[in-house]
Amino acid sequence: MTDYDEARRDFNIEVPEYFNFGYDIIDDWAHRQRNKLAMIWTDQRGNERKYSFRDLKSLSNMSANIMLKFGIMKGDRVLLMLPRIPEWWIFVIALIKLGAVLCPCPTMLTPKDIKYRVNAGKFKMIITNLDNSSKVDEVIDGCPTLRVKFLIDGELEGWANYKNELLYPAPVSHREVSMPVSKRTKATDPMLIYFTSGTTGEPKMALLNQSYPLGHIITAKFWHNLNENDLHLTLSDTGWAKCAWGKIFGQWIVGACIFVYDIEGKFNATEILPILERYEITSFCAPPTIYRMLILADLEKFDFRELRHCTSAGEPLNPEVIRVWKEGTGLTIYEGYGQTETVCCVGSFPCFPNKPGSMGKPSPLWDVRLHDDDGNEVKVNEEGRLAINLKPRPVGLFVEYIDNATANAESFVNGYYYTGDKAYCDEDGYYWFIGRDDDVIKSSGYRIGPFEVESALLEHPAVQESAVVGSPDLIRGLVVKAFIVLKPGFEPSESLIKELKTHVRRTTAPYKYPRVIEFVPELPKTLSGKIKRKELREQEMNRMENQD
Repeated sequence: MTDYDEARRDFNIEVPEYFNFGYDIIDDWAHRQRNKLAMIWTDQRGNERKYSFRDLKSLSNMSANIMLKFGIMKGDRVLLMLPRIPEWWIFVIALIKLGAVLCPCPTMLTPKDIKYRVNAGKFKMIITNLDNSSKVDEVIDGCPTLRVKFLIDGELEGWANYKNELLYPAPVSHREVSMPVSKRTKATDPMLIYFTSGTTGEPKMALLNQSYPLGHIITAKFWHNLNENDLHLTLSDTGWAKCAWGKIFGQWIVGACIFVYDIEGKFNATEILPILERYEITSFCAPPTIYRMLILADLEKFDFRELRHCTSAGEPLNPEVIRVWKEGTGLTIYEGYGQTETVCCVGSFPCFPNKPGSMGKPSPLWDVRLHDDDGNEVKVNEEGRLAINLKPRPVGLFVEYIDNATANAESFVNGYYYTGDKAYCDEDGYYWFIGRDDDVIKSSGYRIGPFEVESALLEHPAVQESAVVGSPDLIRGLVVKAFIVLKPGFEPSESLIKELKTHVRRTTAPYKYPRVIEFVPELPKTLSGKIKRKELREQEMNRMENQD
């Protein structure tokens, strides 16, 4: 995309009646370029494996045939809980080929989490590894729909296992699964379920259909700026929707090779830096938490000559982090906005000037509006609710929340999908994130978005991370409170508190400064790394109630 306005006007994604990512993308690349590299995998010990698209075609066909043996058919639901090992990608492709509905989950789930997901989604099969098998066995008696337990590694009584199934009673065929026309997948058929990683309540089941991968053409081609000669690394767990954004769909549609770094033990973010250098990664995407850790290193010691494009999503990235990263690497971090329910629908694209801290502009094919509480469009620089126009419905938007009429009714209103986020749009058409609907702090008549205060705090040399919430106050209703994680070498003190308050007053509007500051060793986060501000807010409310 070299001309944003032209792309907004002319770009289109043709969605055929029948579409299957496994056959129409993976197998197609395998037929067109027999030896084209699709994946480079390595782990923390330095083990390495490489896969061509032809390898993925054969291995996914074999795995699909194994799934058929266990009765997995079109429409059956399968929960996939694996670390960043190649078998995750192989079985995702295999299940898509069969028309099964897969649900990737983080390996960090507890037995309680697993039981909730299996029963909520009525899953028929779970695919996992030895390390997580005991969590499944602990709750299996309470999961009546779960009929098949499948291990990728090792053997256990009561579990089928991949290695045996590949070899006995004879090697599994790698030929394409024969699918009659009636069993072919339509673009509108269900393909994927994600349990949302929201900061409130039980997670919801977001349903995505077979056309969803096509929506990620925007994510990979325009936002990640990829072509078929690139090597792309997105840091994400396989259980997060960010994996779908950066580790499979859009990247393989455009023909890029993905780089997978399997993190098993203790992880130090700075171990990523020599990997970027050694493997000559050309495109890199990481959440803000990782970038905040990476800038603590001496970036100028590394050779990033092959690295040409950097992106970030998940939460807004603070301008100070963007500045330090550019000073150390010479590269701008391009932010993108979207959700588990969407592809990249707002982004900072290379074809227009980057404004640090801005989400960017709406993606081609996505008509993004800002509405007030009554559904009316707000003015320039005025806060509004992010709304996606459904006429026409953009490719890559989720179908619905499964079995959740209340959530659907709240999200889909009068031809719009409301994301639950607030933002404003400046006079140049750039969008700026304010916060979730329930994150905005109302203090003494002012509406304060936590992100702006957090960004100001992060510009101070002592602050590594911060989270800002409203804390009850008898006079003001709420006051701004900041929870702060300090960088190594700094200690909490009253003088530092005063210094931080003064710093924020000078950096942003004076009424936004944190009247209360608490130093903490770490911040509560969701499995996907997002700060749980709701947990901090509830902590403050409980503290006030106990005082009363």
